[in-house]
This record gives sequence, C-alpha cells and structure tokens, in this order.
Amino acid sequence: MKNHNPEDIDIKSISVAEKKKLKARILSSVENHKEKKIKLRNAISIAASIAILLASGLFFNQKKEASIKDFVKSSKSLENKNLDKVTLMLNMGENVNLDEDNPTITYSNSGKKVNIGNSRSLTQVSVDKDIVVYNTLVVPYGKRSIIQLSDGSTVWINSGSRFVYPAVFTKEKREVYIEGEAIFEVAHNENRPFIVNSENQKIEVLGTVFNVNNYADEGLAFTVLKSGSVQISYARNASETYTENFKIEPGSYAGYNKKTNSISSKKVDVERYFSWREGVLIFKNDNLKTIMRRLSRYYNIDITIDSEKLANETFSGYLDLKDDVEEVIETIKKTTDLKYNRTEIRKITITTN
Repeated sequence: MKNHNPEDIDIKSISVAEKKKLKARILSSVENHKEKKIKLRNAISIAASIAILLASGLFFNQKKEASIKDFVKSSKSLENKNLDKVTLMLNMGENVNLDEDNPTITYSNSGKKVNIGNSRSLTQVSVDKDIVVYNTLVVPYGKRSIIQLSDGSTVWINSGSRFVYPAVFTKEKREVYIEGEAIFEVAHNENRPFIVNSENQKIEVLGTVFNVNNYADEGLAFTVLKSGSVQISYARNASETYTENFKIEPGSYAGYNKKTNSISSKKVDVERYFSWREGVLIFKNDNLKTIMRRLSRYYNIDITIDSEKLANETFSGYLDLKDDVEEVIETIKKTTDLKYNRTEIRKITITTN
C-alpha cells in the first residue's frame, strides 16, 4: 500500500461526513487556542495585580507599625488630677486600678506576664501580629510607682506622670515615653540603645542612671545624670525635628526652657534630684512657687500662694515627705515669713504674716 503525506490528501475524495468532522476539529482547535491565550493573558494580569498589592502592603492587609510618639498622640489620655489610684492601661484596652500608694510592677522577659507587688499577676499579648504592643502607666498626684521593664531596666515614676512603654522591646532599640518625672536605671545593652522620649526632647543611653523631669504644665524640662553617659536632643519647634544634641557627664544638669527655646548645662549635687525616690525633697535656693508645686503633686492637694513676692522667696532645706503636709509646711515656715490656712480638705492657701 502506498503511503500518503497529509499534504497530498485529495479533499475531493473525502466524504461529506468526513468533511463535517474535519471542520469541527479545526474549529475546536481554534477555540482551544483562543481560550489558552485568554487564560494566559488573565494569569499575567492577575500576577501583575498581586505584585502591585504586595509592593503596597495591601495584599496581606499589613498595618504600618505606629511609633511610640504616634501612639502617645493617638491614645486616650487619663487626667492625673482626676484619678485617685495608679492605673495600668494594657494593650487590650483594659484599665487596671492598683490599690497601693506606691505599687511595684514587674514584667517578665517576654512581656506576657505582669506581676503587681507580691500577690497579683496579669497576662497579656506582648506582640500583636509582629507589631509592638504599648502599655501605659498613669500615676496621679499623691502616688508613685516602680516598674521593672522586660529588659531588666527599673523606672521610678513620680506623682502626676504618664509613662508609655512596650510590653517587650524590639531587637533594634528600647524606646519609652515620659510625661512628668522619672528616674531611670537602665540595664546595659550596647547593641540596643535605650531612648527616653518626652515633649521636644529625646535622650539616648546604653546603660546608666538619670532623672528626667518634663511636666506639661511647667516651662522647664531638665535631665540630671548620676552615672554613665547620655546624649540629649532637643526639638525647637512643633515638627519635632531635633536640631540640638549634646552629651553630658555624670553630676551634670541639662535644662531646656520651653518658652525661650534656650538650653543650659551645669554641675549639680545630683542627690537632690533623686531624693524623692526615698521620700525626701532637698531644696537649695528654690523659690516657694516651685516647692509648693512639688508638694501639691506629692500630697495631691491644691496649694496656692496669694502673694507674687512670697512666691518668689527662696528656701533651702530637707523635707521629709513621710510627714503630714502641714508638718512639712511648718518646716518651711521656720525660715520663711509665711502663714497658711487649710480652707478645705485638699486645699491650702499660703499668705504672708
């Protein structure tokens, strides 16, 4: 039998039925080819869309991690004056009121366990989908608190302060925020700097002991270094662009005047800036206005001075804060020409004799 090349087939010799069958095969082949092209084009389009979504972070609905300053600005603030207990605000939105006057709070290394004193413990999520979880400790007037962070650093927080910090620090840095006054004893870690933020101020350390004072209602912010080394940066405007930075040595004071945007530095007796941790206030030629403001926070009592001249008089001495507020004022009265009147349970008026 003679073999035929497909190209040698005589179309005329094909039956009508075979012609119909051949036509159907050809049409089917064309449709399959079109369908494959459409699928390929759609696949390329989908792949391109996914690439765009991945690049923009939308495909997995990723959230941009908020900086600690963004968190402070967006978080609900509790007024210190309106609270009568130290309050711990956890990441779940839960507010935990602490009954002690000077509660001690300790975090585990993972940040998941929180011990309050020796009798109470809480658990929390320390990292939410790889995003830092922030806690807030609000210390009202008349109270103080001690907190040991997940890295082992210890912070003493004074009256009328708000302290924001991560339940557990990131691998790159340790960053916190203070409004008010706190003493920091930072665990040394040369690979992870410890950064203390406050209004218009940033302090960076590796491991050291220092005091930060930056109350919203005061015109002066200052830092006093007891040991180690710190680098302080100041922002002279609301944009928080840090244009000034310098280091201070142990035994030094660095102050920032918020009104004039001026910076000062000097050597000081550091103990007077750390003594409140032990329940003592030490003053050296401080005016009564400053002293009464500190006593007002410590005892959670409203103290007013009805004379500008008297408010600017200075006092030097040692005040034991374990005494009643009136006994403390009596100590000041021994060297200053004043009298006081307790008009209400939580209100004292200072006048001249």
